[in-house]
Amino acid sequence: MSTQPAPQHPGHQPQPYSAWTAITGDEDETPLTLLDHLNDLRNRLMRALAALVIGVLLAAVFTEQLLKYLIRPYGTELQVLGPTESVVIYFRVALLAGAIFAMPYITLQLFLFIAPGLTRREKRWVYLALPATTGLFLVGVAFAWFIMVPAALGFLQDFQSEVFRAEWTADRYIAFLTSLLFWIGVAFELPVVVFVLARLGIMGPGPLLRNWRLAVVLMTVVAALITPTVDPFNMLLVIAPLIVLYLISIGLAAIAYPRALRK
Repeated sequence: MSTQPAPQHPGHQPQPYSAWTAITGDEDETPLTLLDHLNDLRNRLMRALAALVIGVLLAAVFTEQLLKYLIRPYGTELQVLGPTESVVIYFRVALLAGAIFAMPYITLQLFLFIAPGLTRREKRWVYLALPATTGLFLVGVAFAWFIMVPAALGFLQDFQSEVFRAEWTADRYIAFLTSLLFWIGVAFELPVVVFVLARLGIMGPGPLLRNWRLAVVLMTVVAALITPTVDPFNMLLVIAPLIVLYLISIGLAAIAYPRALRK
Protein backbone atom coordinates (compact mmCIF):
# COMPACT_ATOMS: atom_id res chain seq x y z
CA MET A 1 0.00 0.00 0.00
CA SER A 2 1.51 3.29 -1.09
CA THR A 3 1.39 6.32 1.11
CA GLN A 4 0.74 9.77 -0.26
CA PRO A 5 2.21 12.89 1.36
CA ALA A 6 -0.30 14.89 3.32
CA PRO A 7 -1.55 17.90 1.40
CA GLN A 8 -0.31 21.23 2.64
CA HIS A 9 -2.66 23.89 3.87
CA PRO A 10 -3.19 26.62 1.26
CA GLY A 11 -1.94 29.23 3.70
CA HIS A 12 1.18 27.28 4.61
CA GLN A 13 4.43 29.21 4.25
CA PRO A 14 7.88 27.55 4.37
CA GLN A 15 9.65 28.37 7.59
CA PRO A 16 12.98 30.23 7.31
CA TYR A 17 16.10 28.24 7.99
CA SER A 18 16.77 28.69 11.72
CA ALA A 19 19.98 28.68 13.69
CA TRP A 20 18.80 25.60 15.60
CA THR A 21 18.31 23.72 12.33
CA ALA A 22 21.83 24.69 11.28
CA ILE A 23 23.32 23.50 14.58
CA THR A 24 21.47 20.19 14.78
CA GLY A 25 21.67 19.47 11.05
CA ASP A 26 17.97 18.62 10.85
CA GLU A 27 16.54 18.95 7.38
CA ASP A 28 13.51 21.06 6.55
CA GLU A 29 11.06 18.82 4.74
CA THR A 30 9.40 21.77 3.00
CA PRO A 31 11.20 22.59 -0.27
CA LEU A 32 11.89 26.25 -0.93
CA THR A 33 11.04 27.87 -4.23
CA LEU A 34 13.17 30.51 -5.96
CA LEU A 35 10.92 33.21 -4.54
CA ASP A 36 11.37 31.76 -1.06
CA HIS A 37 15.16 31.87 -1.48
CA LEU A 38 15.01 35.50 -2.64
CA ASN A 39 12.83 36.44 0.31
CA ASP A 40 15.20 34.64 2.65
CA LEU A 41 18.17 36.46 1.11
CA ARG A 42 16.40 39.78 1.58
CA ASN A 43 15.68 38.99 5.23
CA ARG A 44 19.28 37.93 5.86
CA LEU A 45 20.63 41.11 4.26
CA MET A 46 18.26 43.28 6.27
CA ARG A 47 19.31 41.57 9.50
CA ALA A 48 22.99 41.94 8.61
CA LEU A 49 22.46 45.62 7.79
CA ALA A 50 20.59 46.14 11.05
CA ALA A 51 23.45 44.50 12.95
CA LEU A 52 25.94 46.77 11.19
CA VAL A 53 23.91 49.87 12.07
CA ILE A 54 23.65 48.79 15.71
CA GLY A 55 27.40 48.07 15.77
CA VAL A 56 28.21 51.51 14.34
CA LEU A 57 25.92 53.22 16.87
CA LEU A 58 27.59 51.36 19.73
CA ALA A 59 31.04 52.16 18.34
CA ALA A 60 30.17 55.85 17.97
CA VAL A 61 29.89 56.10 21.76
CA PHE A 62 33.63 55.54 22.25
CA THR A 63 35.01 56.47 18.82
CA GLU A 64 36.73 59.53 20.30
CA GLN A 65 38.64 57.36 22.77
CA LEU A 66 39.43 54.92 19.97
CA LEU A 67 40.81 57.74 17.81
CA LYS A 68 43.03 58.92 20.66
CA TYR A 69 44.27 55.35 21.10
CA LEU A 70 45.04 55.02 17.39
CA ILE A 71 46.89 58.34 17.35
CA ARG A 72 48.99 57.46 20.41
CA PRO A 73 51.83 55.78 18.45
CA TYR A 74 52.23 58.99 16.42
CA GLY A 75 52.61 60.99 19.61
CA THR A 76 50.69 64.20 18.87
CA GLU A 77 47.61 65.58 17.16
CA LEU A 78 47.22 64.97 13.47
CA GLN A 79 46.61 67.60 10.83
CA VAL A 80 43.37 67.90 8.87
CA LEU A 81 43.38 69.72 5.53
CA GLY A 82 39.65 70.22 5.00
CA PRO A 83 36.62 71.41 6.98
CA THR A 84 34.88 68.02 6.84
CA GLU A 85 37.94 65.74 7.02
CA SER A 86 37.71 65.24 10.78
CA VAL A 87 34.03 64.25 10.51
CA VAL A 88 34.76 61.76 7.72
CA ILE A 89 37.61 60.20 9.70
CA TYR A 90 35.43 59.96 12.81
CA PHE A 91 32.71 58.02 11.00
CA ARG A 92 35.27 55.90 9.14
CA VAL A 93 36.65 54.64 12.45
CA ALA A 94 33.12 54.16 13.82
CA LEU A 95 32.16 52.16 10.73
CA LEU A 96 35.24 49.95 11.03
CA ALA A 97 34.65 49.28 14.73
CA GLY A 98 30.95 48.64 14.12
CA ALA A 99 31.75 46.20 11.32
CA ILE A 100 34.09 44.31 13.65
CA PHE A 101 31.35 44.11 16.29
CA ALA A 102 28.74 42.92 13.80
CA MET A 103 31.00 40.54 11.86
CA PRO A 104 30.09 37.36 13.82
CA TYR A 105 26.36 37.95 13.32
CA ILE A 106 26.80 38.87 9.64
CA THR A 107 28.84 35.71 9.09
CA LEU A 108 26.13 33.69 10.84
CA GLN A 109 23.46 35.13 8.53
CA LEU A 110 25.55 34.20 5.50
CA PHE A 111 25.93 30.66 6.79
CA LEU A 112 22.19 30.32 7.50
CA PHE A 113 21.45 31.37 3.93
CA ILE A 114 23.71 28.75 2.32
CA ALA A 115 23.06 26.03 4.91
CA PRO A 116 20.05 24.44 3.12
CA GLY A 117 22.37 23.47 0.25
CA LEU A 118 24.87 21.67 2.50
CA THR A 119 24.86 18.19 3.95
CA ARG A 120 24.61 17.62 7.69
CA ARG A 121 28.37 16.99 8.00
CA GLU A 122 29.22 20.10 5.98
CA LYS A 123 26.89 22.23 8.07
CA ARG A 124 28.56 21.17 11.30
CA TRP A 125 32.07 21.79 10.01
CA VAL A 126 31.15 25.25 8.75
CA TYR A 127 29.32 26.05 11.97
CA LEU A 128 32.31 25.01 14.09
CA ALA A 129 34.51 27.28 11.96
CA LEU A 130 32.45 30.42 12.76
CA PRO A 131 33.89 31.12 16.25
CA ALA A 132 37.37 30.15 15.04
CA THR A 133 37.30 32.70 12.21
CA THR A 134 36.15 35.43 14.59
CA GLY A 135 38.87 34.57 17.08
CA LEU A 136 41.58 34.48 14.42
CA PHE A 137 40.40 37.82 13.05
CA LEU A 138 40.88 39.40 16.47
CA VAL A 139 44.28 37.72 16.81
CA GLY A 140 45.28 39.17 13.45
CA VAL A 141 44.18 42.66 14.49
CA ALA A 142 46.17 42.35 17.72
CA PHE A 143 49.23 41.09 15.82
CA ALA A 144 49.04 44.01 13.39
CA TRP A 145 48.63 46.58 16.17
CA PHE A 146 51.25 45.36 18.63
CA ILE A 147 53.86 43.98 16.20
CA MET A 148 53.48 45.47 12.74
CA VAL A 149 52.30 49.02 13.47
CA PRO A 150 55.15 49.98 15.86
CA ALA A 151 57.76 48.63 13.43
CA ALA A 152 56.19 50.35 10.43
CA LEU A 153 55.69 53.72 12.14
CA GLY A 154 59.17 53.66 13.64
CA PHE A 155 60.71 53.07 10.23
CA LEU A 156 58.59 55.71 8.48
CA GLN A 157 59.17 58.38 11.12
CA ASP A 158 62.93 57.85 11.28
CA PHE A 159 63.50 57.45 7.54
CA GLN A 160 65.71 60.33 6.37
CA SER A 161 64.81 62.33 9.47
CA GLU A 162 67.67 64.76 8.70
CA VAL A 163 65.94 65.68 5.45
CA PHE A 164 62.20 65.20 6.11
CA ARG A 165 60.03 66.17 9.06
CA ALA A 166 57.20 63.71 9.77
CA GLU A 167 53.95 65.67 9.91
CA TRP A 168 51.30 63.28 8.70
CA THR A 169 47.71 64.16 7.91
CA ALA A 170 44.90 62.48 9.81
CA ASP A 171 43.31 61.12 6.64
CA ARG A 172 46.35 59.20 5.43
CA TYR A 173 47.45 58.07 8.89
CA ILE A 174 44.04 56.67 9.90
CA ALA A 175 43.57 55.13 6.43
CA PHE A 176 46.93 53.38 6.78
CA LEU A 177 46.11 52.01 10.25
CA THR A 178 42.54 50.89 9.55
CA SER A 179 43.51 49.21 6.28
CA LEU A 180 46.43 47.39 7.90
CA LEU A 181 44.44 46.25 10.93
CA PHE A 182 41.41 45.08 8.95
CA TRP A 183 43.16 43.18 6.16
CA ILE A 184 45.71 41.51 8.42
CA GLY A 185 42.76 40.38 10.56
CA VAL A 186 41.09 38.96 7.44
CA ALA A 187 44.34 37.26 6.38
CA PHE A 188 44.57 35.46 9.73
CA GLU A 189 41.29 33.71 8.91
CA LEU A 190 42.90 31.94 5.94
CA PRO A 191 44.12 28.81 7.81
CA VAL A 192 40.72 27.91 9.25
CA VAL A 193 38.97 28.56 5.92
CA VAL A 194 41.45 26.29 4.11
CA PHE A 195 41.08 23.67 6.86
CA VAL A 196 37.29 23.54 6.44
CA LEU A 197 37.53 23.42 2.62
CA ALA A 198 40.06 20.59 2.86
CA ARG A 199 37.94 18.71 5.36
CA LEU A 200 34.99 18.93 2.98
CA GLY A 201 37.16 17.62 0.13
CA ILE A 202 36.94 20.86 -1.86
CA MET A 203 40.60 21.88 -1.65
CA GLY A 204 43.62 19.68 -1.02
CA PRO A 205 47.26 20.48 -0.25
CA GLY A 206 48.37 19.59 -3.79
CA PRO A 207 46.96 22.66 -5.59
CA LEU A 208 48.27 24.92 -2.83
CA LEU A 209 51.77 23.52 -3.25
CA ARG A 210 51.73 23.62 -7.04
CA ASN A 211 50.48 27.21 -7.19
CA TRP A 212 52.80 28.70 -4.58
CA ARG A 213 54.34 31.09 -7.15
CA LEU A 214 50.93 32.48 -8.02
CA ALA A 215 50.16 32.76 -4.32
CA VAL A 216 53.32 34.81 -3.72
CA VAL A 217 52.38 37.14 -6.57
CA LEU A 218 48.88 37.58 -5.17
CA MET A 219 50.26 38.23 -1.69
CA THR A 220 52.57 40.86 -3.12
CA VAL A 221 49.63 42.57 -4.78
CA VAL A 222 47.64 42.42 -1.54
CA ALA A 223 50.58 43.85 0.40
CA ALA A 224 50.84 46.70 -2.11
CA LEU A 225 47.13 47.45 -1.66
CA ILE A 226 47.30 47.34 2.14
CA THR A 227 50.38 49.54 2.55
CA PRO A 228 50.27 53.07 1.10
CA THR A 229 54.03 53.05 0.51
CA VAL A 230 56.14 50.93 -1.81
CA ASP A 231 59.28 50.76 0.33
CA PRO A 232 60.70 47.23 0.76
CA PHE A 233 60.50 47.33 4.56
CA ASN A 234 56.73 47.80 4.83
CA MET A 235 56.07 45.46 1.92
CA LEU A 236 58.12 42.74 3.61
CA LEU A 237 56.40 43.49 6.91
CA VAL A 238 53.05 42.58 5.34
CA ILE A 239 54.18 39.79 3.00
CA ALA A 240 56.07 37.84 5.69
CA PRO A 241 53.02 36.97 7.86
CA LEU A 242 50.97 36.24 4.73
CA ILE A 243 53.55 33.68 3.59
CA VAL A 244 53.64 32.11 7.06
CA LEU A 245 49.84 31.87 7.08
CA TYR A 246 49.91 30.29 3.62
CA LEU A 247 52.40 27.64 4.78
CA ILE A 248 50.27 26.93 7.85
CA SER A 249 47.25 26.56 5.57
CA ILE A 250 49.08 23.96 3.46
CA GLY A 251 49.91 21.98 6.58
CA LEU A 252 46.33 22.11 7.85
CA ALA A 253 45.03 21.08 4.42
CA ALA A 254 47.34 18.07 4.44
CA ILE A 255 46.00 17.05 7.85
CA ALA A 256 42.31 17.64 7.11
CA TYR A 257 42.06 16.34 3.54
CA PRO A 258 40.18 12.99 3.50
CA ARG A 259 42.39 9.96 2.85
CA ALA A 260 39.92 8.55 0.34
CA LEU A 261 40.55 11.57 -1.93
CA ARG A 262 44.34 11.72 -1.65
CA LYS A 263 44.91 9.60 -4.74
